Amino acid sequence: MAQDVPKRTELPIIALLPNLVTLAAICAGLTAIRFGFHGHYERAVLLILLACVFDAVDGRLARLLKSESKMGAELDSLADFLNFGVAAPLLLYLFALQDMRNAGWIAALIFALCCVIRLARFNVQSKAETDDRAGRHFVGVPAPAGAIIVMLPMFMSFLVAEEPVIPATAIAVWMVIVGLLMISTIRTYSFKMLTISRSNARFYLLGAMVLLAAVLTYIWMTLVLLALVYIIGVFWAWGAGRRGE
Repeated sequence: MAQDVPKRTELPIIALLPNLVTLAAICAGLTAIRFGFHGHYERAVLLILLACVFDAVDGRLARLLKSESKMGAELDSLADFLNFGVAAPLLLYLFALQDMRNAGWIAALIFALCCVIRLARFNVQSKAETDDRAGRHFVGVPAPAGAIIVMLPMFMSFLVAEEPVIPATAIAVWMVIVGLLMISTIRTYSFKMLTISRSNARFYLLGAMVLLAAVLTYIWMTLVLLALVYIIGVFWAWGAGRRGE
């Protein structure tokens, strides 16, 4: 009696594109760590920013191509921890905290642990989907945003000098504060659900092009301003939450 032959399933090669983008983000994070060990901090930070872009793209690509999978979700979470929970604080430690030794390393560890807790909580909440506002808000600062604002001292240093311009103790405290913001219950806005009027779309496109030009021309100044605006938004959300708005 002939045995049943398992049915082959065909997978369009383009369906692998989201996972390839995620893997590219992991490569960017690992290379950023390598550049950090060699003292090429500006290149390293740019690679972390590139990883942020890849993180924003891979999920949307998966939904657009209808190729979402459990493996892709796990890869994305692992990439986020590597790029934003390991590479970012490690770069900051190498750049400014080595002279503090144990205290600086403890600050980096606290940030990394807060990041992994934040990602684990996000994964659980995403599966449960118990909050009808979950699509419009994040609970706590997202990992990519946390990585960007924790590197604010590096942006400021690159803007005015090639060496740290902020005391190491202040940077270590800042790292702990940002880590705590990631695991806080502050609701931060999710730009994934941002909607605009069709009649105003041209103005948003113009604004996006101006922002892109600013990043390409005055990258560190622009990143400092964006990070400060985001930080103000986080504390505004915290104040609004306390007022019950």
